[in-house]
Amino acid sequence: MESSLSDDGDISLQEQTHLLLFLNHCFNSLEVDVIRQEVQKVVSLQMWECLLPSRLEQELKTTPRLKKIWTALQKRDAKADDGTRASQRFARHFLHDLIQKFLKILDTIPVTGSADMSKVRYCERFMELMVDIQALLHTRRFFNTLLDNAHLVTHCIRSGLRQRDEGHLFDQLLDMLKFYAGFEINDLTGEAFTDHDMTNLHYNKISSLQKAAFKHFGELRRFSLSNVASVDTRDSLLKHFGSLDTEKLYEIAAYLHLVPPVGDEQQQSFSKDFLLELLISRHERRPSQLEALNEMPLYPTEEILWDENIVPTEYFSGEGCLALPKLNLQFLTLHDYLLRNFNLFRLETTYEIRQDIEDQVRRLKPWKSEDGGCYFGGWARMAQPIMGFSVVEVAKPNIGEKQPSSVRADVMVTLSVRREVKKEWEALRKHDVAFLVTVRPTRQIGTPFLLKEPFVPQAGLLYVRGCEIEGMLDTEGKVIEEGIGPPPELPGATRTWRVWLDGNQYQKDMEKVSQGGEDVYETFNILIRRKPKENNFKAVLETIRDLMNTECVVPAWLHDIILGYGDPASAHYSKMPKQVATMDWNDTFLNMEHLRSSFPHHETSSAVDESMLKPPFRLTFKEVKESKKRKAGDKTEEASARKEIFVEPHVIPNRGPYLYNQPKKNAIAFTPTQIEAIRSGMQPGLTMVVGPPGTGKTDVAVQIISNIYHNFPDQRTLIVTHSNQALNQLFEKIIALDIDERHLLRLGHGEEALETEKDFSRYGRVNYVLAKRLELLAEVARLQESLGVSGDVSYTCETAGHFFLYQVKIELYLLFTNSETKQEKYSVQLLDVDLF
Repeated sequence: MESSLSDDGDISLQEQTHLLLFLNHCFNSLEVDVIRQEVQKVVSLQMWECLLPSRLEQELKTTPRLKKIWTALQKRDAKADDGTRASQRFARHFLHDLIQKFLKILDTIPVTGSADMSKVRYCERFMELMVDIQALLHTRRFFNTLLDNAHLVTHCIRSGLRQRDEGHLFDQLLDMLKFYAGFEINDLTGEAFTDHDMTNLHYNKISSLQKAAFKHFGELRRFSLSNVASVDTRDSLLKHFGSLDTEKLYEIAAYLHLVPPVGDEQQQSFSKDFLLELLISRHERRPSQLEALNEMPLYPTEEILWDENIVPTEYFSGEGCLALPKLNLQFLTLHDYLLRNFNLFRLETTYEIRQDIEDQVRRLKPWKSEDGGCYFGGWARMAQPIMGFSVVEVAKPNIGEKQPSSVRADVMVTLSVRREVKKEWEALRKHDVAFLVTVRPTRQIGTPFLLKEPFVPQAGLLYVRGCEIEGMLDTEGKVIEEGIGPPPELPGATRTWRVWLDGNQYQKDMEKVSQGGEDVYETFNILIRRKPKENNFKAVLETIRDLMNTECVVPAWLHDIILGYGDPASAHYSKMPKQVATMDWNDTFLNMEHLRSSFPHHETSSAVDESMLKPPFRLTFKEVKESKKRKAGDKTEEASARKEIFVEPHVIPNRGPYLYNQPKKNAIAFTPTQIEAIRSGMQPGLTMVVGPPGTGKTDVAVQIISNIYHNFPDQRTLIVTHSNQALNQLFEKIIALDIDERHLLRLGHGEEALETEKDFSRYGRVNYVLAKRLELLAEVARLQESLGVSGDVSYTCETAGHFFLYQVKIELYLLFTNSETKQEKYSVQLLDVDLF
C-alpha cells in the first residue's frame, strides 16, 4: 500500500499499475478472512477524516446514529499511542491519498500531442479499482461519500485523456463509475431506492439550492422562484449559472459544502468550467436506470460488435482491463444482479454474433464492382444478398415513450440455392432472429480476404441491425401463419419475409437522420440467419428486462441469498414458516416397508390395520404440526417435537373400466437420501439436488414434479433446463408417470427428438383436445345406441350435454324408482364428459 503511493521514483509507474491490479484483486476477495480484515481498516467510517469539516458535519447531522459512533471512535482514538495513531491514519487516508495521486497523473496527460501510455494504463486500472469498490455494498458504504467529496467524476469529465483517442476505454470506465456513484441505493442501509425515492432526493437537492440562492445570492433570484421542473435540466442550469463569475460560483459551491470555505487554509483554485460542471452535474435531472434500460436496443450494432474494449477478440491477452461488469459474490440490489447478467449475457452473445457475421460475409466475398456497386463473388449457406428492403409500418409510441411501439419491414431475397438450403430458409419460424448488414466494399474483384487483417475495412462493413421474423409472405402479400398442416408451396425463387425491427434502435437511427445522417434502412444488402439453438438471446434479454420492470421477482426468503447476504441454509424447507405438514406422496413408496426404511429416524403410526396399509400414502409429519403450534403460542404443546409420521392410505378414484384408464405407477425404490430430496422439493424453499451421473437425479426430479402435480392441481409447474436433451430426458420420464397428458406442453426447439409418437407442441395439444373430443362423442354414440334414442345426439358437445340431461338422467331415475328390492344398493359409475 505504501509503494502504491510512492512518488520518489524508486517504483516505476508500470509497477504501481500492477500494484493497483493487486489491490483490485484484494477488494474482490473479501471472502478471505485475512483480506477482509485489512480492507475493513481502509473503508471504515474513520475514512471520513478526509472530508471537508463542513461536509463531515453535514453528513453526521443527517444521520444521528453515525454521529454517536463517530464520537465514540474519537474517544477511543484519543487513548491510542502514537504508533497506533500513525498506522490508523495511514489506513484511513489511503484511498483519499490514492485519489489525489491519480488526479496529479491525470492532469499531466494533455489533450493533444504525445501521451505516455504508461500513464493511460495507470488511469484505466485506477478507474477499474474505483468501479469495483463502488460495486460492493461493504466497500462503498462510506467510500461513496469520500469519492463525491474528492469530485473524482467531475475531474475525469474535464480531463484531457477523455478527449483523446487513447481515452476511449477510460471514457467507458468513467461511465461505469458514474453509474455506480449514483446507484439507486441507500449506502448505509443497503435498501434499494424506488423511482419515487429518487425523485424526492432530486427535488430536495434542487429545493435546497433554490432556498440558498434566494437567501444569499440575489443574482439567482429568478432561479430561486422558478418551479423545479423548469430549472433541473442541464441547459436551464447552465443558463442560470453560466453568467456568474468564478468567485460567485465558488461561494455557491462552498455554501453547499462542496469546496473549502472562502479564506480557509484549504481553499483551492478552480476554473469556472470546473465549478459549473460540479454544480450542474449534482443538480441536473437524470433519467432513472430502469428508463435507460428500457430505451436500450437489444440487438448489437456495429459500434459494439467490433469494440475490443467491450467485446475482446480471441487474441485478447488479459494484460489490459475491460469495461465489463463483474459477477461478484455479492451484489448491491436485485436490479444490480439482473443488470450485470443482462450486460454480460448480451456481450457474450455479441461475441458469437460477430464471429458468425465475419464468417458469412467472408464467404459471400463482397467486392467493388466496376460501376461502384457491390458484387458478391462467393456463396454462403446462412447469408443471402437482399434484393429489396422497405419499412412498411411504424406504429405510434405508447403513452410516456418516445420510440415506436413496433416497426415492421419486408425483406426480399432470391433463393437460387440447393433444394435443402432453400428449405432451411423457408423454415424460418416466427420469433427467429436475423441480421441486416450493409457492406460497401472498397477492394476490387478478386482481392483475397486475409484473416490476419482487420475484418471491417476489408469487407467495407458499415451497419449491422437485428430483426425478428414475423413470417414469410404468400403470393398475396399476407403472412403465412404457422399451423398444423404443411406451409403452401410458393412459385419461383423469390421469397419475402415480414420482420420486426427494434423500436429503440429505429428511434436512435431516425434522430441521426434528422441531424443530417444517412438513413441506415435504405442501405441493407445482406440478410444473415443463425442456427436456432444459438439464436435465443433476444428472448433471454427480454425476459431479464421484464423481470427488472417487475416489483416482486423473487420471494423474500430468497432475496438476500441471491444477493450474497445471510445464511444460505435459511432457504431450506425446515426453516420455512409455511411448511406443509400433510402431503400426498402418491406412488413414491412401493410398500409400507419401503416407507419405513426411507425414514429411519422416524416412527410410523396409522389409524388402520397393518394389512390395509397399501400405497398411495398421505403422510403427516408430527414435528411440523407441533412446531406450528409452538409458534402460534400454544402453551400446551411445549414438549420437544416428536419425529413421528402418521400414515394414511387413500384410494384413487376409478377412472374407467379400460386398461388404459388405470394410473401409471412409479417402480423405483428410492433411497432415504433421495426421499429426503423429494420431501424438500415438495415443500416451500430452495432445493438443490447435486450428484455424479447415475445417482438418480432425474428420477428424483420427475417424482418431485409428479407429487407437486397431485398435491397442487390448480398450480402450474415450469421446467427449465440448460439443453434440449436434458429437457427431453425429463419429459420422457414424466410421460411414464401418472400425469394427464393433456396438462403437458413442450415449448422450444428439440421436440422432434422426443422418443414418442405423440405431439406435445402447442399445435399438438390442440390436436389432442380435438381427438379427445371425438373419442368422447363416440362413447356418447354408443350409449345412445344402447338406449335406443333416435337423433344425432353425438354431433357436438352441446347436443351430448342435452342428451345426458334429458335422456340419461331420466333413465337412471327410472332405474332406481322401478327396482323390485328397495333395500338393494346400486353403484352406478358415470363417465364424466367435459363440455367445452
